[in-house]
Amino acid sequence: MTTNHVWAVDPAQPGGPAEPVVSGGECEREPDPSDSLRTFGAVVQALREHAGLSRAEFGELVRFSRHTVESVELGRRMPDESFVERAEGATGNTGALRRSARFLTRGDLGLAAWFRRWAKLERVAVSLGTYECRLVPGLLQSEGYARAAFETRIPPLSDEQMEAQVAARMERQHLIRERPNTSFSFVMEECIVQRPLGGDEVLRDQLNHILDLARLRNVSVQVMPTRTVSHGGLDGPLALLETPEGRCLAYAEGQESGRLIAEPKQAAVLHRRYATLRAQALTPHDSVGLLERIRGEL
Repeated sequence: MTTNHVWAVDPAQPGGPAEPVVSGGECEREPDPSDSLRTFGAVVQALREHAGLSRAEFGELVRFSRHTVESVELGRRMPDESFVERAEGATGNTGALRRSARFLTRGDLGLAAWFRRWAKLERVAVSLGTYECRLVPGLLQSEGYARAAFETRIPPLSDEQMEAQVAARMERQHLIRERPNTSFSFVMEECIVQRPLGGDEVLRDQLNHILDLARLRNVSVQVMPTRTVSHGGLDGPLALLETPEGRCLAYAEGQESGRLIAEPKQAAVLHRRYATLRAQALTPHDSVGLLERIRGEL
């Protein structure tokens, strides 16, 4: 008998803390963080404590937040090269962190099992497009904004779950800078960048983050005006990509459902809708101007 899968989706954004629910009562749980991440984190913590540094003090030295330091030490976050190098300097340049970092394996920690297939496709795509009407797209979120989004999740997440989700979202964002030959396009509703999720300071930092990314040659950010008289995306948020082989795929989600759309005719419809949205939204130049004005009013 074929088992039907219903995907339980985090409404906050693709890649959020959801688990696939299998009809019949079975539920696939997220795997534990890999041994390599746990081992590296334990080494960082031991060297930090040997140096007599608190996580906050260590964070200042390595120029990462205390939350990031904690996530690395607990094996929930993949450290990037800058973290490893600065951590080496802060702990006496023993070489232990550089050597142990060689054995780290990049996984999908914090990503829902149902989302991993799309996440793997993102890593090889030649172009990615995202339309959002709920909140800033995950690939554009600042750490503070992501944290504020997960803090409001219903039902609430534990501290450990929330840190894992924030870490996964920040890790996924490396795509934009690591793949300069991939085109990233974003269209988001004006109401999203007007909503002070987490407070004015969080929103200001989020706007700065978007503006920084919008300066990259491979990133296009467009805002859909609230007072538009024509709108091609009324069926909800969507994500699109093109594979190196030229195959066009799409992903769509709702409150408690999400699906990868590979059927060519269905995917083509969503790609046409997205093309219409880009034509209806403000140009990238005008969108940057709007974001700067909103930031100036905070």
